[in-house]
Order: sequence, then structure tokens, then C-alpha cells
Amino acid sequence: MASSSGNDDDLTIPRAAINKMIKETLPNVRVANDARELVVNCCTEFIHLISSEANEICNKSDKKTISPEHVINALESLGFASYITEVKDVLQECKSVALKRRKASSRLENLGIPEEELLRQQQELFAKVGFPEGQRCMTGCGGSEYTMADGDEESSIYV
Repeated sequence: MASSSGNDDDLTIPRAAINKMIKETLPNVRVANDARELVVNCCTEFIHLISSEANEICNKSDKKTISPEHVINALESLGFASYITEVKDVLQECKSVALKRRKASSRLENLGIPEEELLRQQQELFAKVGFPEGQRCMTGCGGSEYTMADGDEESSIYV
């Protein structure tokens, strides 16, 4: 397989990923290194084939970004229609995971409690656990860095 950049290592799937897949798929079978290399090359060629076809479909529809629909259409046009159901299932799962991550990252914003109130509650909790009197906690850096101030002395903790 010819490479336009001259460096085929940049254009292959990581061997660790292939080895893991082989081990999970065939747990009781020894696979020779030549066979593993062949699987890596086949996977890489398959990805190049699908992505090239998806790129052509994308260009024909005057789009600049390859979408999942372009990939699904590429699978169909290349005769891999049997993969489409599984691809759609995985796509839905990926979207679901991404949505959960977005929701988890915005939980603090969705609490509906002003930052000042949260800070007051935090100070009360610090007082309950026995923080020395006179220390206070100030948020900074988007809420991930906390500076503890006691008179002229300051120290930062990152969470």
C-alpha cells in the first residue's frame, strides 16, 4: 500500500488495539506475528476504503465534513450493507455516552443555586470539619483552583 506521506506508521491502527481485539475474539488461539500484521494491514485498508468512499459521497453532496450518514452510505455502496445495523447501534451508543458526559459536566450550572450560596455552604462545611478560624476559600480558574488565604499567607489546591 503506497503512502502519500511516506510514513505508514501514521496511517495504521495501533497494534495494541489489534492485539487486544484478537485476544478478545480468539482467547484460546495463538496468532502468529505475520497474521497479526496482516490483520493490521487489512483493517487499515478497510478504513481507507470506507473513508475515501465517504469523502467522495461528502463532496458530491457539497459538504465539507464527513458525517455518519456519509460513512453509512459508503458502506452500502461498497457492498458492506450487512454492517449498517451494527454501525447504527454503535453510533447511537456513542451519541448516548457523549450526551451523558455533557449532562455531567453541566450539573453544577443546572443546580440553580447561585455561586455565592454554594460558596457559603462550602464555608459552613469547612467550619464543621475544623478549618482554622479566619481561613477562607476563594474560587478561581473556572472553579478548579482553590486558594486558601490566612492573613498574608496563601496556598493553592487544585481539584
